[in-house]
Amino acid sequence: MLRVGVMVSGGGTNLQAILDALDCGKITGAEIAVVISNNPGAYALERARSRGIQAVCMSPKSFESREAFNEAFLAKVDEYELDLIVLAGFLVTIPAAMIAKYRNRIINVHPSLIPSFCGVGYYGLKVHEAALARGVKITGATVHFVDEGMDSGPIILQKAVEVLPGDTPEVLQRRVMEQAEWVILPEAIDRIANGRIE
Repeated sequence: MLRVGVMVSGGGTNLQAILDALDCGKITGAEIAVVISNNPGAYALERARSRGIQAVCMSPKSFESREAFNEAFLAKVDEYELDLIVLAGFLVTIPAAMIAKYRNRIINVHPSLIPSFCGVGYYGLKVHEAALARGVKITGATVHFVDEGMDSGPIILQKAVEVLPGDTPEVLQRRVMEQAEWVILPEAIDRIANGRIE
């Protein structure tokens, strides 16, 4: 059984998509061992608690330095003996030591078709604002392995989503979540759990 840790900063809609996929058998051979957030008010923690999943808050603001946080964060993650770490809207930079220790065992979902609209400064609504400003007709989402770069690790899955006339960043964000993120993130976890990803 693949032990999965999900890292979140906000509402946890991607976490919910994973939970739903586990419930209906779209993900097999995996279980969520812990949900960790940097935000004590993240609704994602409530989603985890309501399912009897360990919910942990670790905020960099609670530590005197980023180095102290990074050390404590890695130690906390290690406690759960995770096989896979899923970044599902986690707005904290993953420490280099953690990336090295969990090489090819950390995945992230990004709300664009990488290499478009990714890297430093492209997160949340900013991605969709940039896509609309550029006038692209197709956008989407990408699940990729996490390496030392920003959104630069090997791509696992991508799904395209049409940009429609009159889209606002908020409307586009919702469509990308529903049609792409919530589809490919659970699929990537299932493929990893069942040995279908190299």
